[in-house]
Amino acid sequence: MAAMPTDTAVPVAKPRQKTPNPARRIAEDAAAEWRGRGRFPPGRGDFSLSRTHRIAHDPLPILLSAYEEFGPVFSLRLLHSRVVFMLGPEANHFITVAHPENFHWREGSFGDLIPLLGDGLLTIDEDYHDRARAIMMPAFHRRQLTASVEAMTAEAEAAIGALPEAGTVDVYEWMRNLAMRIAMRALLGLDPDEAGKGAAAAEHFERALGFYGIDYQWRLLRGPGSPWRKMIASRRVLDEIVFAEIERCRADPDPERQDILSLLLGARGEAGEAFTDREVRDQVMTLMFAGHDTSTSTLSFMMYELAHHPEVAEKLRAEQDEVLGGEAPSIDRLEQMPYLDMVLDEVLRLYPPAWIGPRRAVRDFEFGGYTVPSGAYVNYCSWASHRIPEVFPEPEAFIPERFAPERKAALPRGAYVPFGGGSRICIGKRFGQTEVKLVATMLLQRLRLDVLPGRTMTVRQMPTLSPRGGLRMRVLSRA
Repeated sequence: MAAMPTDTAVPVAKPRQKTPNPARRIAEDAAAEWRGRGRFPPGRGDFSLSRTHRIAHDPLPILLSAYEEFGPVFSLRLLHSRVVFMLGPEANHFITVAHPENFHWREGSFGDLIPLLGDGLLTIDEDYHDRARAIMMPAFHRRQLTASVEAMTAEAEAAIGALPEAGTVDVYEWMRNLAMRIAMRALLGLDPDEAGKGAAAAEHFERALGFYGIDYQWRLLRGPGSPWRKMIASRRVLDEIVFAEIERCRADPDPERQDILSLLLGARGEAGEAFTDREVRDQVMTLMFAGHDTSTSTLSFMMYELAHHPEVAEKLRAEQDEVLGGEAPSIDRLEQMPYLDMVLDEVLRLYPPAWIGPRRAVRDFEFGGYTVPSGAYVNYCSWASHRIPEVFPEPEAFIPERFAPERKAALPRGAYVPFGGGSRICIGKRFGQTEVKLVATMLLQRLRLDVLPGRTMTVRQMPTLSPRGGLRMRVLSRA
C-alpha cells in the first residue's frame, strides 16, 4: 500500500465531520425541527411513506403540484424530516447568488457523499471552500482544457469505431464507459487499460458509486455484506491507487503532464499555499463524481431527443458539415457551432443531471413571505423549475430555439440553473460541456442512433438523472 499523505498546507479550519451514524443523524434532525417548530412554510407536514417514495422515484408531479398550490416556497415531510423546497427563478437566484451565506452544502444531503468523496468542493463550505476553489481554478483554464480534449478525442474515436453498425447498443452504458476512460486519463493521468491502476480504479469507482444509486433505507445498513461495507472496501482500493499516483508524481514531477491531478499537485494559492495529498485526493474524487455521471446522462438524453426529433439532428449535421468539413472537432471549431449549444442547453433544461440542490439553513431567513428556520433542510430543484410553464412555455416540448442567444439573454435571472450559480457554480462546467459536445459531434459525423420500436424511457433520480434501466438504441450509418 502507498504511504498515506502528510499535511503540509497552510492551515485553514476544516469543516466539522458529519456523523455516519444513522440513528444519531435522525436524532439531530428531530432536534433541529423541534427548535424550528411553527416557523416552516406551508405544505404537507404529515408522515407519509408514499410521499417519500414518490419524491425518490417520481418527484416532478408532487413538486410541481405543490408549487401550484403553495407557491415558490413550501415544505414536505419526507421520512422523519420536514424539508423545505424553493422553486422558480427568484428562489434559485436567492439560494445560489443573492444569499448563499444562509446555507451550508455539507450539512444537507451532499454530506452523504463524504464517506466516498471526502472534503471536496461538493462537501465543504465558507472559507475552506473558497480557498480550495481559488487554488483549483487555474487547472480549468483553456490551455488545460485543450490538453484534455486530446484525451477525449482519442477515447471517443476508439469507442465510436467499436460500435456495432446495424446492431444495437445501450447508449447509457456505452457513454458511461467512455466517460470513465476519459476521466481516468484527463483527471487522474492513468491508463484505463492498465491492470491494477487505471482499470482497477475505474472498476472500484463504479462499485463505490453504485452505493448512492440504491434506495435510502438500504444505505442505512452497516453490517457485514451491506452496501455500505462494499462501498468502503472499494474506497480503500481507490485510495491506494490514487495516493500511490500522488506519491509517484511528487517524487518525479513531469511538467509536461496536463492531467488535473498533476496540475493540482503544483497549484498554489495567493499566499503560496498548496494542497495536501489528502486534499488532492478528495478534489479529484469529487471531480470524478461530478463529471462522470453528468456527462454520461447528458449525452444519453441528447441522443434520445435527437432520435425523436430528426429535423433537429439534420440541422445539427448541416451545421457541423459547414464548420468542420468532415474533420475532427476542436475547441475552436465547437465554439463556432451555436445550434449545438442551443441543443445542449435544451437537453440540460429538460434533464439537468444535478437535478436537486440540497442545502441546510444555518440561520433563519425570509423568502416569499415566510420564515425558514435555521437547521431546516432546504432544496432548490432545477428539474422542476425548468418546467414551470410561465417561465418556459410548452415545458415538456424539446425546442432548442428557445435558447437562441437573444431569447436566452431575456430569461429571468435564476430561470436556467443546470450548473447551479454564484460562487459555487460547477467548476467543471466547461469541461463537461466540451466533452458532451465533442462526443455528440463525432457520433453524428458517422452514425445515426434510432429508438427501438415499442421502447419507452423513464428517468431515475439517484444519484443523478439518468435513463432508468439504460437506453438501448439501434446503430445505423449516417447515410
